[in-house]
Amino acid sequence: MTDTNKDTAAEKSRDLALHYMQTLVDVARESFLILNAELKIVAVSPSFYESFRVAPEDTENKFVFDLGDGQWNIPELKQLLEGVLPEKKVVKNYEVTHVFENIGKRTVLLNARQVDAVQLIILAMEDITERKELEVQLAAYTKELEARVAERTKELTVRLQELETLNKTMVGRELKMVELKKELEELKKQR
Repeated sequence: MTDTNKDTAAEKSRDLALHYMQTLVDVARESFLILNAELKIVAVSPSFYESFRVAPEDTENKFVFDLGDGQWNIPELKQLLEGVLPEKKVVKNYEVTHVFENIGKRTVLLNARQVDAVQLIILAMEDITERKELEVQLAAYTKELEARVAERTKELTVRLQELETLNKTMVGRELKMVELKKELEELKKQR
């Protein structure tokens, strides 16, 4: 096979892979970017546009770090992506918190993977901001509930001690009454 035929076959293979990935990305609920080896965006999911409030003309064929006038030039993201292709590693559940111009502070869970030998990276993003906020709220509620339970337990312990004291007193009185009745009976017999 000549070099030209190999290049054409590789290009067809890459185009076919890109077509399949674009089809998957179009139907996915999560936000996806497909990047080439230079980290230029070659395909974008509709949910990415919606989630990050960006327009296709400001996204497609741009370098990922140039998005939003450089607001995607996030050190953690840069480190993550620049290590994916050269080292061929898969990145799962990489959490990044960043303040985006249009949508504010967000916590995004990133997953990235090189797609075979076609030199493409698929970058999946899940906005977990609400989940993180709910986790913080849940932790606060749990702490508050634990404090309430501890306070109630303390109150119940005090009440229980009071009842035990009262019970001992009452049992003691009953025993004393029984003794007094016996003494009274004996006194009556002695008369």
